[in-house]
Amino acid sequence: MITFRTIDLNKDRTSLINFRKDSFIVSFGNLVGFHEGSYLAYVLEKIEQYPDGFVMAELDGKAVGQLELSVKEYQGRKIGYVHLFYLVPAQRGSGIGNELFTYAMNFFKKLGLDEYHLRVAPQNHRARRFYEKHGMKEIGPELDGKVIRMQGFITTSI
Repeated sequence: MITFRTIDLNKDRTSLINFRKDSFIVSFGNLVGFHEGSYLAYVLEKIEQYPDGFVMAELDGKAVGQLELSVKEYQGRKIGYVHLFYLVPAQRGSGIGNELFTYAMNFFKKLGLDEYHLRVAPQNHRARRFYEKHGMKEIGPELDGKVIRMQGFITTSI
């Protein structure tokens, strides 16, 4: 069973860095734009704002995933935003991603949001299929085509 807990920067530092680096490589093929110190400072700031949104997912006490969830303004409305949806390679396709997804939907629902977005690299086909399977739709390219913004809606069935 997956458990979720707020990220502890001291305890989770190595996992945070490794997970984020892996997400960069999977998404962009390299680490260009990744800066460890800036990333850790960002996570620390966001944990204070959204302690239930910046969480590690653990299986039998071992970190196997990470979520970074917050609220943003987009075109004049408040939306949920998925900054990072990460699962270690060994667990991809195991069904644990569905548990992370459900956690994210419940987080947004508790905040009274009905819409959420994320960005995904165009070449990250596996992630795009996963998001589409969960009802998300592409709404357009951003950052000169480096990413695609996807939109989803929180349903009452979750």
